[in-house]
Amino acid sequence: MTGTTLLVGPFNRVEGDLEVRLEVADGEVTAAYCNSPLFRGFERMLLGKGPMDALTITPRICGICSISQSAAAAFALADLAGGGMAPEGAKVAALLHAVENLADHLTHFNLFFMPDFARQDYAGRDWHGRVVQRFTAMEGSALRRATEARARLLHIVGLLGGKWPHTLAIQPGGVTRAPSMRDKMRLGADLRAFRDYLEEQLFGAPIEAFASMDSLAALAAWETGDVAIFLEIAEDLGLQAMGQGAGRYLSFGAYPHDEGPVFARGLWRDGNLHPLKPGQIVEDLSHAWMLGEDAHPSTGQTLPDETMRESAYSWCKAPRLSGQTYETGALARQVVDGHPLARALAAEGGVRARVIGRLLEIALTQIALEQLLDDINPAERFMRDLRLPADGAGAGLVEAARGALGHWCTIENGRIASYQIIAPTTWNFSPRDKAGVPGPLEAALVGAAVGEGEETPLSVQHIVRSFDPCMVCTVH
Repeated sequence: MTGTTLLVGPFNRVEGDLEVRLEVADGEVTAAYCNSPLFRGFERMLLGKGPMDALTITPRICGICSISQSAAAAFALADLAGGGMAPEGAKVAALLHAVENLADHLTHFNLFFMPDFARQDYAGRDWHGRVVQRFTAMEGSALRRATEARARLLHIVGLLGGKWPHTLAIQPGGVTRAPSMRDKMRLGADLRAFRDYLEEQLFGAPIEAFASMDSLAALAAWETGDVAIFLEIAEDLGLQAMGQGAGRYLSFGAYPHDEGPVFARGLWRDGNLHPLKPGQIVEDLSHAWMLGEDAHPSTGQTLPDETMRESAYSWCKAPRLSGQTYETGALARQVVDGHPLARALAAEGGVRARVIGRLLEIALTQIALEQLLDDINPAERFMRDLRLPADGAGAGLVEAARGALGHWCTIENGRIASYQIIAPTTWNFSPRDKAGVPGPLEAALVGAAVGEGEETPLSVQHIVRSFDPCMVCTVH
């Protein structure tokens, strides 16, 4: 298979449109080019609108991570106003946001990732029959239990936010619903039910046992729940060495409130933790169908190049921090936060590491949610009055399930003059920059095995899904 080219896509069980062009030689990928082929233009839609309209419009970017978009917009407007949320409101906002991310992780593992291993391509493997029984689309017992548990978990958003997706509960000054003690009891029951599901099905053991693992040896010894099935598959297929990244990780910090974020912000590179300096972010346009100059998102523009010049191949811009690519997501959050197992996985950096990063964060987020709920005081105020100026700028940096999400807005004469968004998949699925450096997915695909006759290589699908792309967010 020397010197062939494959165009892979669209991918099923991926939010939005994705194409990947692969150059293949001697049975493996030698280069990859990631294309976000659908331009949506939400940043253009926001121009000229009132600032508060961002709270209504940006959550419509995506039906999966709408609370993430809502929180980023609210924090950007709070920054514009020079204030912040009422302390109790910030806790409720954090709780709402964490519930959405937790539900997203559960959906990814059960409905997006694991069904790939029920394929007939893997018939004859020792684990295949169990995977078919647990994870076959529409029929698997794990899928049914996961969707039931997810629905019960999202009841929390219904109670505090009125609906999901696209709740308007999170505002620059706090939240619109002040929970009562009775509400806390109902929310606590929902969280206990979700814990029961995790401990019976996903982990097959107390979540604290999984959350406290501190080494790859401890991980290898895990023998219960659906996690054990995944670990068996990973060992058999070599998922730990598949799709390895550059080892650079980025987190904006998750679920901020007065006591700080639940999961820390920062950068991890060269095996060390570094402070995050958002001012060093630049969006490179060299291989995007965009006009204008490379710029920090606070001064950038979204000007689509309708000629679709030949030197470009995606509607996605290429964000870089100090000129470097960074991977973002659950693994990145836990690496930056300092979890010992996550840092051991960071050195591994492949498909297994990303999936275990999400599973680890499921356990840690459940524990954090229980603490957040316990700390909420219904007797306090949940909303602070913030007045937006007629002119100014603000930024909202949060963590969606898939990673770092940033909103940057500029207001002139009471109207939005500029609104720029960098989503997690913009980081992970970016095209090359002017130096020819591939984005994180593009780099991770190099070396992926391509079998004789494979038009959509299985290894490529596993690597793509390990990043869990949301292409509609990528192109806003």
